[in-house]
Amino acid sequence: MLKLNRKIGLLAFAAGALLAVTPGRAEDASATAAYKDIQATLGTVPDMFKTLPDVAVAGAWAEIKGVQLNPNTALNGKTKELMGLAVASQIPCQYCIYFHTLAAKANGASDEEIKEAIAMAAIVRHWSTMLNGSQVDLATFKKQTDDLFAAVKAKSQ
Repeated sequence: MLKLNRKIGLLAFAAGALLAVTPGRAEDASATAAYKDIQATLGTVPDMFKTLPDVAVAGAWAEIKGVQLNPNTALNGKTKELMGLAVASQIPCQYCIYFHTLAAKANGASDEEIKEAIAMAAIVRHWSTMLNGSQVDLATFKKQTDDLFAAVKAKSQ
C-alpha cells in the first residue's frame, strides 16, 4: 500500500509540475483570443477585463457572453440588467450600479422599472436583516411560507 501511495504521489507531483509549466502559454493565448472577441463584440476592451490575470480573462468573458449578453437565455436582457442593478445596489458597488442602470435602460427598462428593482432589493435586504437578526426558525418560516402560498393558490381557484 505504501508503494502504491508513493506512486500516486509521484504521479500527482508530475502532473502538477506539468500543469505549472505548460498552461501559461495556453492561458496567454486564450486571453489574447478573449480580448479579440471582446473587441469584436463590444467595439472596445474595457479596463475591467485588464484587471484580471491572463488565466481568468477567457473564463470571465465566457461567463458574461454566455449569460449576460446571450439573448437566448430564459431571462431577457432587461430582466437580467434589473437584477444586476438590484444586486449592485445591495453590495453596494458604484461601478456596477452605473453600468447596470445604463444597461437596463439600453434593454428597454423605464425609470419606474429601475426604481422598482431598487425598491425590491431594499425590501429583500430589510426582511433578510429582520429574519436573520431575530433568528427566526427557518423550518417554521418555510412551513408558514408554504401554507401562505397554498392558501393563495386555493383562493385563486
